[in-house]
This record gives sequence, structure tokens and C-alpha cells, in this order.
Amino acid sequence: MSGGERPNVLVVYGLLQHPLRATIRDHLYSFRRYARSRCFYLNLGVRRVPGWLRRIPFDAVIYHHTMTGQRMLPPVLSMQVRRARALHGIAPRSFAMIQDECIYTDSMSEFIEEFEVDDVFSVAPPSQWRTIYPTVDHQRVRFHQLLPGYLDEQTVDRIDGIVAAQGARPLEIGYRAWAGLPSLGSHGMLRVRLADAFAPAAAARGMRTDISTSPDDTFHGDDWFRFLARCKYVIGAEGGATILDPKGELKLRAERFLADHPGASFAEIEAACFPGEDGKLALYAISPRHIEACATRTCQVLVEGEYSGVLRPGEHYIELRRDLSNIEQVLDLMQADELRAELTEAAYRDVVASGAYTYRSMVE
Repeated sequence: MSGGERPNVLVVYGLLQHPLRATIRDHLYSFRRYARSRCFYLNLGVRRVPGWLRRIPFDAVIYHHTMTGQRMLPPVLSMQVRRARALHGIAPRSFAMIQDECIYTDSMSEFIEEFEVDDVFSVAPPSQWRTIYPTVDHQRVRFHQLLPGYLDEQTVDRIDGIVAAQGARPLEIGYRAWAGLPSLGSHGMLRVRLADAFAPAAAARGMRTDISTSPDDTFHGDDWFRFLARCKYVIGAEGGATILDPKGELKLRAERFLADHPGASFAEIEAACFPGEDGKLALYAISPRHIEACATRTCQVLVEGEYSGVLRPGEHYIELRRDLSNIEQVLDLMQADELRAELTEAAYRDVVASGAYTYRSMVE
């Protein structure tokens, strides 16, 4: 091993904004904070590979998802990949972290092969890896499943303070989500369906709610934790998509169609842009928001799913059927408010206090 007892690791990322969002910062710098390595960082979003870097005997290079995620802006990814080519051969092992594996995935397969990536850390279920990466040599490349996000120990301490300061929870139901792209499939539309169903149903019962899918109502930083701490219940669903768009062509088709047909329904967009594609991908994963709700001891009402094996219905959350057919029964349970204490304590114990889903555990 080079570099003495501690291996040298290069973390390559690609960010164009500053300051960093807390969730990105915690993920990116978790290697420096928790790894038993000497970590170096290189931001290809703002600079080329400096010549002096090649004089360091690296043991491994990690391509962070803030770089691989730039494929959402293909020209930006192309520029960063061109810069990254100067890193060829800089370390005997290379790793890639990839998220949002439903769109522009062909560019990731090409990246894995060109940069001879040894290990891919994916948020997709193992059953979907060959579907998403059909041209990758799965005999050579090892795939590992990670969650989209984890908790930082310092963040947990901060959340505990926010919850203690809040005290009583004036809101019965809270929800924030963004309207998913139609090209993500019917699962991406579920977030808006939840808001459209719960807002009027809860209002009819006189429940106190704060439900929105407007970007103007987004909470940033610790304001998100303060919002959760004000809510007795939060609704949600797994992240993910049910359409695979390897080259981004379906996204462009849908955007053009919507430009000509503003207000078109998902069914109309599907028929015109990607008939028969919905359901060919089963990309489902727990969201960082679900783990954060466990930390704020906010009771979750979630659409039935696997939640990456982390959360279990009846033990950590109240289950809502995918067709929302049991919404009235769920609202009855929320108003009775008899399960909340038991569910939130179990979720905090198993997900937060256990330390199983911290950045320390991810890095180790």
C-alpha cells in the first residue's frame, strides 16, 4: 500500500455552486471525516487536473455522484469527463457513485468502461442493474447498493435540539414534493397525486395541514427539519422511476409535447411520447427525507413499498395503498393518533439511534 499505513484516496466531484447544500456537503466530505484514509478532493466543475496531483501515489479514486450526476446537463458532463481523462492510471482501483439511474444511463455505462471503474455504488435495486447497465461487463465490474443519503452524526444532534425547542406539533399533516417529470413514468406522478388526494380529504375533516408541491414553498437547510418538527404526520412515497430513458430522448419528447400541449395529462403525454415504456423499470428507493423524518420523530404515512429494506409497515410507518383506496381509513388512524408514539419511537431507535444509516457506517 502506498502512502504508509493510511491509503491515499482521491475524491473527484463536479460542483458549480457555492455554498453547498447541507445534504451534499455531508455526503461529499464524509470520506474525509470518517474514512481511515488520507483524502484529497478535486472539483472538476471549476478546474482541470493539476500536474502536481499525479505525483501523489494514490491507492484509489472515487468519482462522486456530484460529477456523474452532471449527465442531466450533457455538455457539462462532457466537459468534466474530458478533464477527468488526465486521471487515467492515477490509481490501481477506481469507484463510481451514481444516483438517479433512470435517465442518460448510457453515458454512465460508457464512463464505467472508459475509466475502467472497478466498483459501482448504485442506489438502484440489484434486480435492475443489468437493465440499467446492459453493456457493462458485469463479470468485471462489481455493483454495490447504497442509500441515496444518510445521516451525519452532527446533523442528528442538531435535529434533536430543533425537536426539543419546538415542543408541541401544531400541524397534523405536512408534505413537500416536486412535480416529477412525466418521462420518469407513473411512479414519478405519485408525489403530486398524494398532495391532490390528501389536501382536500384532510380539509374536509378540519385537519391542520401544510401540503404543497410548489417550488416556492421549498424548505432549505435546517428549515426542513423545523418543518418536520412541527408536523405530527408526514406523507410520502419511495423515490424512483418506472421508465428507463438511456439517452434522454423520452424526456426531450415529453418537453416538446408539453410545449405544444400545455396542461396535457400524463396519459396523453404517455400515448404521444413513450407508449408501452412505463413499467419496464422498477427503480424504487428510500428517500433521504424518510430517514430525516425518523430523526425528527415525525410519524410517516407512506405508499406501500420496500423502502430499501430500511422501513417496515406497521412497525415504522402507516401504510397507504398505491391506489390510495384506503385514504379514509388512514386519516381515521391519524386523527385517532394512537399509533404515532409507538411508530416514531421504533423508527428513531432502529434507523437513527442504531447508527446503521449514518455516513460513518456508509464509509466504513
